[in-house]
Amino acid sequence: MVTTTKTTTSRVAAAVALTLLAGAAQAHPGHIGAHDASNMFMLGFWHPMTGADHLLAMLTVGLWSALTHRTLREAIALPAVFVALLLVGAMLGLSGFRLPAVEPLILASVLVLGLLVAARQSLPRSYSFVLVGLFAIFHGLAHGMELPPQGSAALFVAGFVSTTLILHLIGLFVGFKLKAQRRWVSGALGAGIAGYAGLLLIGL
Repeated sequence: MVTTTKTTTSRVAAAVALTLLAGAAQAHPGHIGAHDASNMFMLGFWHPMTGADHLLAMLTVGLWSALTHRTLREAIALPAVFVALLLVGAMLGLSGFRLPAVEPLILASVLVLGLLVAARQSLPRSYSFVLVGLFAIFHGLAHGMELPPQGSAALFVAGFVSTTLILHLIGLFVGFKLKAQRRWVSGALGAGIAGYAGLLLIGL
């Protein structure tokens, strides 16, 4: 058991370290120039990977859902809500809708989700849907605002939605694995995510 816990902890720590190398929270390719349609899907696919805020939020939604639900069937609902509202936010961004302080709000979402993972705190289903849905709108808005000029919106959106689904699934997988470990493992992971978001918020 001790060996298994140490192995899991090492893997989780390595995964978190890799996510932090994805770049600062504001390092999004918002001005990457014109691109033809053949490149747009991959630009969208990699877009969430270029900022640790998006990457960590999407992973943490899956983590939190897995840690606070008994079965995959129950846990999958929260990521599904995130994806649905992510699309709503993206459509708003693509239409030209703008809100102030989008980046701080995105970082705040990572901070809150990290704290929820650290505490393994479950919320009433409706509250968790509203919370995650609100966060997803801001993430989607940022994606939509950063559509490359002269690019295909449909392919760009399809790309970052695909990445979001993959990150949610990874989060769910890791979360269910962590449920078998001691609580301090998920607690340390969640605290690390929240702490990183907090440092970036202070930097802003």
